Amino acid sequence: MARVSTYLNFVRETEAAFNFYKTVFNTDFEGGIMRFSEMPAQEGCEALSEADGKLVMHAQLPILGGHILMGSDAPESMPFKITFGNNNYIMLEPDTKEETKSIFAALSEGGIVEQELQVMFWGDLYGSLTDKFGVRWMFDCGEK
Repeated sequence: MARVSTYLNFVRETEAAFNFYKTVFNTDFEGGIMRFSEMPAQEGCEALSEADGKLVMHAQLPILGGHILMGSDAPESMPFKITFGNNNYIMLEPDTKEETKSIFAALSEGGIVEQELQVMFWGDLYGSLTDKFGVRWMFDCGEK
């Protein structure tokens, strides 16, 4: 079955971030956490340090409505560099205002609320925030 997922990369914080999201969404990892140490050695590449081997190569969590949140670390020893920007959000559309308020409160802990939850001119409960890991979230709940 086709699906759309969101993939997040972090510098050495994927496990902490995903354990946080696991508690926020009351869910569990699909397939566990895959570590870089499980990756076969790549010809012509230096062996990973023990610390880099413990980092997350892949993790995935179901969050809302069948949406999957995926992620991995991007250690400095690899050629992939992380630059957090302001060009994307994960948009959540919970079923109820109660669920919206609960998830919003949990994700905002240690983060920055950009717009408090409020009923907007189109009639929905809307708000946005950046969590403590730099990930941006929007909320829109149309429950009347």
